[in-house]
Amino acid sequence: MGSACIQIVEGNPHLRSLLGWHLQQANYRVYQAAGVYQAREVFLTRQPALIILDTELPDGDGIEFCRWLQQQQQPLILLLSARNTEADIVTGLKAGADDYLTKPFGMQEFLARVEALIRRNRTPLAPAYLDYGELQIDLVQRRVRFQGEFIELTPQEFSLLYVLAQAGGVPLSRSELLRRAWPDAIDNPRTIDTHILSLRKKIEVQPRQPSFIQTVRNVGYRLNLEILSSSATQPAPSELSHQKVAAISRTSQLTVSSHAQKNYPL
Repeated sequence: MGSACIQIVEGNPHLRSLLGWHLQQANYRVYQAAGVYQAREVFLTRQPALIILDTELPDGDGIEFCRWLQQQQQPLILLLSARNTEADIVTGLKAGADDYLTKPFGMQEFLARVEALIRRNRTPLAPAYLDYGELQIDLVQRRVRFQGEFIELTPQEFSLLYVLAQAGGVPLSRSELLRRAWPDAIDNPRTIDTHILSLRKKIEVQPRQPSFIQTVRNVGYRLNLEILSSSATQPAPSELSHQKVAAISRTSQLTVSSHAQKNYPL
């Protein structure tokens, strides 16, 4: 199969390295993480097509992380677990996993399951570039262009802006933004306010009167995609001037022509 991006989240360093080596030999691009904290960061940065996830991690619960992943872009998930009861398997699948492989397992079976999941690939590839008129987001280079110029964003500011754009204009609560955009668990919703203020200073024409990143009372924040997109379709100021001049010119010609016909008949 090959070429797909796969993330391995496994607390055992020996097993993690072994799985990574076999996947690389099969021509997959592999990124590894030892726990939940690192896994969130890798996921937000690399957007893998498949996540191989151990259910027991040193800094968190793999099942809970699986549920968190399902709130994102719904990547394919293969759970690895030493728990082999029917109840454990059902819990994993209901948490959002696409397949469940119990330990110990053979490497050939592991690779076959990975290939089957990649081949199935239930979701289309994420776009590499988002264009909202005055705002363009490059998801590969993680760069943002606003009004024709690149702006410098911190990694966290970029992730926050991307999550807002991904929501398609739907308002997201502070807690939801924390879950989607932050690589680690944070319980302070005011962290969102601080980063929103910083973003507005960089992409708003008037940060004190924001029009792009809007506050939705009693809910949270939304990205106003309508005004961003409409700005790309409206004529530029110079074009508007030419249109007005042409219209005035046509009106003047009609007026002069009408006046001439009244006072100087043929």
